[in-house]
Amino acid sequence: MEDAHSKDAEEVCKFFGTGPEGLSEQQVETLRKKYGENELPAEEGKSLWELILEQFDDLLVKILLLAAIISFVLALFEEHEDQTEAVTAFVEPFVILLILIANATVGVWQERNAESAIEALKEYEPEMAKVIRSGHHGIQMIRARELVPGDLVEVSVGDKIPADLRLVKIYSTTIRIDQSILTGESVSVIKHTDSVPDPRAVNQDKKNCLFSGTNVASGKARGIVFGTGLNTEIGKIRTEMAETENEKTPLQQKLDEFGEQLSKVISVICVAVWAINIGHFNDPAHGGSWVKGAIYYFKIAVALAVAAIPEGLPAVITTCLALGTRRMAKKNAIVRSLPSVETLGCTSVICSDKTGTLTTNQMSVSKMFIAGNASGDNINFTEFAISGSTYEPIGKITNNGREINPAAGEFESLTELAMICAMCNDSSVDYNESKKQYEKVGEATETALIVLAEKLNVFGTSKAGLSPKELGGVCNRVIQQKWKKEFTLEFSRDRKSMSAYCLPATGGSGAKMFVKGAPEGVLGRCTHVRVNGQKVPLTSAMTQKIVDQCVQYGTGRDTLRCLALGTVDTPVSVSSMNLEDSTQFVKYEQDITFVGVVGMLDPPRTEVMDSIKACNHAGIRVIMITGDNKNTAEAIGRRIGLFGENEDTTGKSYTGREFDDLPPEQQSEACRRAKLFARVEPSHKSKIVDILQSHGEITAMTGDGVNDAPALKKAEIGIAMGSGTAVAKSASEMVLADDNFASIVSAVEEGRAIYNNMKQFIRYLISSNVGEVVSIFMVAALGIPEALIPVQLLWVNLVTDGLPATALGFNPPDLDIMDRHPRSANDGLISGWLFFRYLAVGTYVGVATVGASMWWFLLYEEGPQITYYQLTHWMRCEIEPDNFADLDCAVFEDNHPNAMALSVLVTIEMLNAINSLSENQSLFVMPPWKNIWLMAAITLSMSLHFVILYVDIMATIFQITPLNVVEWVAVLKISLPVLLLDEILKFIARNYIDGKPETTGAKARSAISLIAWVSVTLAYFAWMLGPYAELINHALVGPSVDPSKFDTIAAEKHNEL
Repeated sequence: MEDAHSKDAEEVCKFFGTGPEGLSEQQVETLRKKYGENELPAEEGKSLWELILEQFDDLLVKILLLAAIISFVLALFEEHEDQTEAVTAFVEPFVILLILIANATVGVWQERNAESAIEALKEYEPEMAKVIRSGHHGIQMIRARELVPGDLVEVSVGDKIPADLRLVKIYSTTIRIDQSILTGESVSVIKHTDSVPDPRAVNQDKKNCLFSGTNVASGKARGIVFGTGLNTEIGKIRTEMAETENEKTPLQQKLDEFGEQLSKVISVICVAVWAINIGHFNDPAHGGSWVKGAIYYFKIAVALAVAAIPEGLPAVITTCLALGTRRMAKKNAIVRSLPSVETLGCTSVICSDKTGTLTTNQMSVSKMFIAGNASGDNINFTEFAISGSTYEPIGKITNNGREINPAAGEFESLTELAMICAMCNDSSVDYNESKKQYEKVGEATETALIVLAEKLNVFGTSKAGLSPKELGGVCNRVIQQKWKKEFTLEFSRDRKSMSAYCLPATGGSGAKMFVKGAPEGVLGRCTHVRVNGQKVPLTSAMTQKIVDQCVQYGTGRDTLRCLALGTVDTPVSVSSMNLEDSTQFVKYEQDITFVGVVGMLDPPRTEVMDSIKACNHAGIRVIMITGDNKNTAEAIGRRIGLFGENEDTTGKSYTGREFDDLPPEQQSEACRRAKLFARVEPSHKSKIVDILQSHGEITAMTGDGVNDAPALKKAEIGIAMGSGTAVAKSASEMVLADDNFASIVSAVEEGRAIYNNMKQFIRYLISSNVGEVVSIFMVAALGIPEALIPVQLLWVNLVTDGLPATALGFNPPDLDIMDRHPRSANDGLISGWLFFRYLAVGTYVGVATVGASMWWFLLYEEGPQITYYQLTHWMRCEIEPDNFADLDCAVFEDNHPNAMALSVLVTIEMLNAINSLSENQSLFVMPPWKNIWLMAAITLSMSLHFVILYVDIMATIFQITPLNVVEWVAVLKISLPVLLLDEILKFIARNYIDGKPETTGAKARSAISLIAWVSVTLAYFAWMLGPYAELINHALVGPSVDPSKFDTIAAEKHNEL
């Protein structure tokens, strides 16, 4: 039944056929068949196998898996010369599989450990319910899941509401419901049995309905069930959450796109390498077998695939994000989903809840007034401002900017006002030792009055040497020692007030009733006003002025919640009071003497205004979304700088209903301009997020209640409050430990820094892989012996490159990081210029790696010093004895060239990591020691490289051999130019790509500097290669192919076959 709130209780009972004694067993069975069980269905989770298979549903992973299988099959069926070779053949597939299993394990673990917000909803389902059914005497306890629409249910203080109920009867004076989990309201709500005629009323306005999962704060009542299971408000939230699909973060999308493009490139290059060498398949080096030749080049293609895929990237990204989460945790932002750390960096809109995030969620009296003087129809007020925005009982009382001491007796009425605050009160303030903060015990408004009494300290109580816990109530205890509370006349809707009947603690007569309530409820029963300790008759004109002052407090910038305070100086005798009948209470609260009015609000957090300025400066729009009323929300908006003091809010502030009344295109336009949405329901929040996402915005949504969960799940970044519900936390990507909006801004700054660092190490790893691909492609194209084998490439990709890449995550953030506008989610990881730049660096890495191998063969004094022809036709060594005279063909199996190539690759990558400290800044501006972690990582990577070079068993596995000093000098000479090359490219980026010289002089200086850099680089190469001029000449003009002899040898070989 959708509109139970707008119907009379009798109509609802009639709709379900419910009699005064409840439903019969037959009716219950019929209704259960129609509506089902009263429970939320369990979420169908994925099986372990489904989760495991999902981890392999990635093109790059599939290519690696295929490479591992092929390597394994080849290792299994190939002939091996000795046991060592047989073992090393299996190393590569084994390592690849280990990588894939490790990545899959992490992925499955993360998914299995992600708490389900849908499952967390079930904690709000009560186990039992008190139901009245015909055929049973009195109330019976049944399982809540057995309830059906039409059942009569009783609830009392402490109960959790078992289904959505329409109130039929209230047995206590009032019934208060804490429905904050569902509506976000910070105070408990008084309910009634009258119908609410508005068919479009939001949940906050359905004052005759109790919602499943909420709690009874006080009172006792009976209601009829009109919604069960998925038809309850909490059930609708569950349905909405189940329909919300998890979107990939911008970085994940970019990495997926990169993976697809890389997969295509790998496939093309692998096929090309294989096809280029078809003519070499039956070379003698392969035993003259076409199949063996095909397999050999197939292995090179596999090696190329391994080289092109940055296997270490997932591990480095996870490590960097994990380190980022640690830094965020120190700023009170606890990240639940690692990828969301980076998404924060491109957040363009923050949709923030008001209560507890922008405000403290700690009601605080900020202004009050008493009568200064009164005569005739005139009355003047003395106003006070009270500092402090939390429950901490410390604050200053000022009058016209002058700090006063209430205990000095200058304003007598303040003493009586403090007494009313302390005595007409059932709440208190408590100090939480673990959180180091004060918390309310009871109602928020009453706690604010307790704190006010502490700040007033009207009896000048000494607070020296008291603990924080004692400071929370010392002044109130002094007042409570002077008065003894006999009983309380509870608040009721009809009179809108409550009172406490008190006697002097010293005994004797002089009983008083201290009264507080809504000004409109109390002032009508006031006959006098307290002026400097004297009772002055209150005229209707005076009353109107008090009302006007309250209206002024309750509107405009202040929008304070006002309470009128007064006393009944001569109450009726207790014997003549009927304390059982709350309708009689109004008779006892007559002849009230008005003492003053206090204005309270949930105050804005002090740091929020600066945070909103920081957001605006960083190009991030802040939208307040609240369940509170529009006037209060706008007033807070002005206090925190969301609106200007006199800014017209038309078209920038909407209620949920006003938003619903707009046509779709105007709703879309409203979301572009709006800064505030008030009186909203869960569906509004999700709709706003949908529209913002359709505009291409990256939204961060805050919330703490069950009602916020769908929007938290739908937004790119769901941010739950640390004090919020388990459902909200489970649906979110991040939890704010201190519930503070300022922490979101800090997290955004951290997210931007993390993305910048990730960009640097992703580019670093990609340029490394480009170098590896170039080296393998050159080997295949030139026809020289393998410079790098797959197991070496895996070592470089995972370990050697992985450590510096991770250390790049520690790069300090740029100083202007929050001066830039958010990056677009569509921005690529690599622009056209950067692609060229890293292609250029990668090409040099590949050329240098292959060059190191060739240096050992052609130019090294202690090497074979063979010719270029011999090197590029090494497979013909055995069939061309004239061209390979006096040369042992076994030299081509030597491990020295591999060790040289690997050492150059590793050294260049270390230098390349130093280049990656900054995207465009020169190393002279950003020296390596700016990131001490990077220096440590480079040291560790080089140490590990020395381990595999100089420890025998490792050298055997990696098929390399130790290098001497001369060889290491050559390695350094070949590697260093990468620094010069990247400095030239950075210079071009700074002066010609990102910014261009404006003046002629600047242009000339830039051109001269560029020429100087290029000249230095060319001079270096001349210096490096100069001593090898003769050897280079020997290598190039050595023995050439004699066609006639080649034909003869080929014919002989053919005859042999």
